[in-house]
Amino acid sequence: MPFVSAARYGKDNVRVYKVERDAAAGTQTVTELTVCCLLEGAIETSYTKADNSVVVATDSIKNTIYIKAKEHPVNPIEVWSATLGQHFIDRYPHITVANIDVIQHRWTRMIVDGKPHPHSFFRDGEETRNVAVRVIRGKGTLIESSIKKLTVLKSTGSAFHGFVRDEYTTLPETWDRILSTDVDAAWTWKLFPSLQAVNDKTAVFDKAWAAAREITLSTFAKEESPSVQATMYKMCEQILDAAPDVAKVFYALPNKHYFELDLSWHKGIKNTGKDAEVYVPQSGPNGLIKVEVSRDQRAVL
Repeated sequence: MPFVSAARYGKDNVRVYKVERDAAAGTQTVTELTVCCLLEGAIETSYTKADNSVVVATDSIKNTIYIKAKEHPVNPIEVWSATLGQHFIDRYPHITVANIDVIQHRWTRMIVDGKPHPHSFFRDGEETRNVAVRVIRGKGTLIESSIKKLTVLKSTGSAFHGFVRDEYTTLPETWDRILSTDVDAAWTWKLFPSLQAVNDKTAVFDKAWAAAREITLSTFAKEESPSVQATMYKMCEQILDAAPDVAKVFYALPNKHYFELDLSWHKGIKNTGKDAEVYVPQSGPNGLIKVEVSRDQRAVL
């Protein structure tokens, strides 16, 4: 007999923009979010028997997102997401899991006449700060924080050689190349037994995000990288050291290739090796390297 082995539903792409005004300082702070909220629980009859009595309308979910953004600070997004998820667990007895995914879009305060402007901002690239929260009735809250779409490039300081060579290999070894990637970095926190436990760590979330971002940029820039694999492992080690409450760290780094262009066919122009100045950015195919580094065996879920 067929049966519903897994189901979740809710509202996706809920866009939220919040302004916080500091009248004393005469400044404003803005936060823009895209929210997805999906609920799980005793909802299978809505699929198998057309029983809508177990359905919390997605319109209600959307409205709840807006109301909780008004009632609570939205920063850090880890705490607000956990608060939103806990609401659904507390409000609806038949809901056992609330999944909250939040994307925080980057608005950076303008510097005008050498000073931070009180209420003007610019979109500083496509980088986002993300969180995925899973509030589970009777068990606690799982939180994964992440940085996505942070595009970085260095024009030297990267190598790749000593790899397997066989009849399928055409890639030449290199001791100096352009290295560029779109950083997708995530860190999973140890299980929080309650919402209060999440609130107790409010200051830690921003600190860990800032540390992870700085470690990523600094390691990428400074290391004479023997490979993407070796560099990303060092990043993971440092994040685990900087954030003791983090159980494991994940990176996915596409290798965005820039190929040398041979121009010798035109008047003997030298544009390869040490003479290379003009490159051709590649849209694909590209390498993709992933790693997950856990603090200890207990962090492997």
